[in-house]
Amino acid sequence: MAQGARPRIGERREQILDVALKLFAEHGIQQVTTRRIAQAVGISQPSLYAHFRTSDEIAIELCCRGFTRLHDRLTHASAEAGTPEERLRRLGEEYVRFGLDHPAVYRVAFMVDQPTGRIPEPSPVLAAGLRAFGVLLALFQEVRDAHDETTAALAQSTWASMHGLVALLLVRHEFPWVGRERLIALHLGRLCAHAFEDA
Repeated sequence: MAQGARPRIGERREQILDVALKLFAEHGIQQVTTRRIAQAVGISQPSLYAHFRTSDEIAIELCCRGFTRLHDRLTHASAEAGTPEERLRRLGEEYVRFGLDHPAVYRVAFMVDQPTGRIPEPSPVLAAGLRAFGVLLALFQEVRDAHDETTAALAQSTWASMHGLVALLLVRHEFPWVGRERLIALHLGRLCAHAFEDA
């Protein structure tokens, strides 16, 4: 874009999303208003309303985008051949990398209070999140040849364990972690070794 030129509609929309993502990740969705976003972008509130009606609408789009990106990365990792443990390990590595490579996106999608305003039903955020989780769930269903509650619980437990590692690495910098790569490898190795077995 030439210096002094006004951003095009699509460019302005992306600028709003970029700024809002940083604000949401730092302060939480409920604490950030459209006025605050507009000021940070350098536009008026009415100008922002030409793109988004509410801050919740912005948050919904950011969450859906984040889950879609995660879904695409997990799908790619899942498509490669290997033993069940190898495939799960790749999914875990991709999940962890996604969170660490895109901390603001991960925080907004997974770690801050979700929008509490008028959200369309069914929730597009929940649908996007379930689609991403569905890649992991499908692997468990395939390996166990079952679609029962136990299989879903095992997949959810594995998802929660991967999330826990990412969340701690993102927010607890002061903890005396061992080398990050060593910790990730050890955690995923232990997680994958018996992930498909009933408790």
